[in-house]
Formats: sequence, structure tokens, C-alpha cells
Amino acid sequence: MGKNNKNWPEQAKEVLRTYTFWLVPGAGVKRWFILILLGTTLISIGVAVVVLDVYRSSPETWWLPILSTVSLQFLARPVRALIFGGLGIGILLFGIRGLNRSLMKPFVIPGKGVADTIRTHRQRERGPRIVAVGGGHGLATLLRGLKTYSHNLTAIVTVADDGGSSGRLRRGLGILPPGDIRNCLAALSNDEAFMGQLFQYRFPDGQSGLEGHSFGNLFITALAEITGSFEEAVAESGRVLAVHGRVLPSTIHNVQLIADVMLPHMVGKFRVEGESKIPESEGKVHRVWLEPNNPPAYPDAIKSILAADMIIVGPGSLFTSIIPNLLVPDISEAIRASKGLKIFVCNVATQPGETDGFSCEDHLRALDEHSVGGMYDVVAVNDNFSGNLPKNVDWVRTKANESNNFAIYTSDLVDSIHSWRHDSHKLAEVILDLYQEKTGPLVE
Repeated sequence: MGKNNKNWPEQAKEVLRTYTFWLVPGAGVKRWFILILLGTTLISIGVAVVVLDVYRSSPETWWLPILSTVSLQFLARPVRALIFGGLGIGILLFGIRGLNRSLMKPFVIPGKGVADTIRTHRQRERGPRIVAVGGGHGLATLLRGLKTYSHNLTAIVTVADDGGSSGRLRRGLGILPPGDIRNCLAALSNDEAFMGQLFQYRFPDGQSGLEGHSFGNLFITALAEITGSFEEAVAESGRVLAVHGRVLPSTIHNVQLIADVMLPHMVGKFRVEGESKIPESEGKVHRVWLEPNNPPAYPDAIKSILAADMIIVGPGSLFTSIIPNLLVPDISEAIRASKGLKIFVCNVATQPGETDGFSCEDHLRALDEHSVGGMYDVVAVNDNFSGNLPKNVDWVRTKANESNNFAIYTSDLVDSIHSWRHDSHKLAEVILDLYQEKTGPLVE
């Protein structure tokens, strides 16, 4: 009994918070509640007119005293109006609550009530318009965290991938590589625990013709054949996964990534053709470009960038995931022209074969050399170097002795399990704090 009494105030507060939520501005339910209340009132007036007519015109019978008692005739009219009105509103609220529970049951997250589910949905619907540019697992990690803050997300993904399942489908069927797009769709899925895993499922070796392919790649490819459009296939895949946001290719042209690589103990550069072969070249990447050169951007990608409140470039493989998007000239120009806050998220650790020995400044220098320079407002960098890294992988740090012409913000961004990767929730929290200017003064 004592325990229940102790918890009663908290329980009462929770019940009050749940019911008062329906009256909070922005919940989107007050207009319908008022409409229901108006309709109920009109029905009540109609019933009252009939009852009064019967009551006044009927001869004296045995049931009139009973009716008089039930209608509380012995009380003053204001008191009766208050009692019946309060009972009516209470019953109405209880009925609406039960109806909402029944209708929302398939969509309510276990452990969260209807009000909490609607509140979360409304908050994310009103979240900032965010465009994330990149590819690979880095972009998927970013989106996984951002979707808890906003549903107005657009991922702009490179289509230069030519390795693994995506490369085989690209060479065999001539479609754009779906791998990076699949990763982003799975990350944005409303049910990542099941549907996301299904999309990411990769057929094991020994299954003739299917080994190495992921289910999501095959699904997108099949939809592209059915709809006749790769873009439509991606959109339909998003509907299947109940994705909150969009995933767009930076270009729909069939482009190939090519690099000039410098090998140690060798004079001059040699050319590497193909995104998947660049990290395997065991040299230092000097320059990358697309062929055909200057491909046109996907129009919806440009529209999203220009309408964005915030544009985030990275994290991800610098030369094979991030820069290929910026090599589409219209994408770089749109980012520079956008009035949104522009953030570059620097990688936590170096990538063998791509950014060996790179500092944060080296990442920025490579971006400037391959696209429009100096277009970032803030650079987000990790400052937690306590984890264990794989062999031949180093932390990416800032160089204190270099004069930076950009604002830099450092924070703990490391995943506690995979220390060479970003933690999606830490990263998203820092990005939203930067957007809302909650981080305090930046280091120049």
C-alpha cells in the first residue's frame, strides 16, 4: 500500500500529461476533437428537444417522476449543466482514447503509448530539412541517428560503385549500382530490426547465381525492371521499408571513378579505373575524377540541397564515397549556393589505401582540390582517442600548428564497440546541437 501511495503522484502526472497532450499546439488533433464535440453537442440538442417535448406534452404517468429524478430536476440548472456536460466530455474522451488505441495498435511502438507515438511523429515531421551527402556505411550511420530527430531527410548518394554485388548487377544488367542506396534505405527504415535486416541480407556462397548478392540489391533491380526506372524503383523500395525521408542518386548517368595513384619508391603516377580498385592499389591517391566528365546532377538532388536547412557532407570513404558526389559540378555549386548550415563530418579514423596518415586538414584539402573550396561553415571532428584501432588504421586528428580558415567543433563521436566508426546517436546529437547553436562558441 505504501509503495502505491508513493507512486500515486507520479502516476497522476503521467495520466494528466497523456490527456493534456491532445490539447497541446501542434498535436494536430484539437481541430478534430472540436469537430467531434460540436457534432455530439448537436446530437445532444436534438435528443434534448425530443425528450423535453415528450416530457411537457405527455399526460401524468408513472414514469414521469422517474424521468424527473434521472434528469436531476431537483438541482439548479447550472449545476445540472455542469454535471451532464462533465460526464459527456469524460465519456467522449474515454471513447476517443479507446478508438485511438484500437486504430493505432498496429503502429504503436512497444512500450510507448498512443500519445507518445503521435508526439514523436509530430516532432520529427517538424524537424529541420537535412541533406546528407556521401555513401557507404558512413552515410548510413549518420542517417540512422538523424532519423530520431527529423523525418525531413534526403540522402544524396554516389553511383560510382563497381564492386561486389552492385558491380555485378551493374555490369550484367546495365543499371545504376544499388548498394549505397540500399544501405541508406535500410538505415532510414521504420523497422530496421526486421525489414532493414532483410534488405541487408546477403546470400551465402554455394547458392549458384546468388552468392554474394544482397536481397536489397536484387529487390531494387527487380523493381527497376518492372517500373522501367531506377529512380522509381528506389522510391518504391522506400515505401516498402516505410522510410521517413528520401534517398537520391547524385546523378543518373553511368559514371566510372578513376584515380591517379602514386606508389611509394616510384616516380610518376599511374591510373586506376574503378571505385573498388582504388583502395586496393596500395598507393597514395593523388586525384580522382569521373568519366564521362561533368555529368549532370539528378534534378531532385539539386532541389533538396537548395531547400535544405542543413547540409552534411560525410562521414565516409573520402575518395570513393564523398568526393564522387562533389565531382558532379551542379552538386558542388548547389551546396555552395544553399543558405543552409553546411557541416563537414570528418572521419574518426584513416582508411587503408585511401587516407593513410591523413589529418582533418588533409581531408579538407582534398575536398577543396576536387570541388568548390571553402564552402563549409563548421567541421565536426572526434576528440576521443581511447579505443583500439585495427592494424594500419590511425586516428584522424587536427593539426594544432596549422592555421585553420574554418570553424571546428570537437566532441566524442566514437562508437563504443567499433572505435574506428562514428556512433550514430552521438553524431546526430552534435549535429542538431550545432544547428540549434547549443554547443557554445566554436574554436576558430
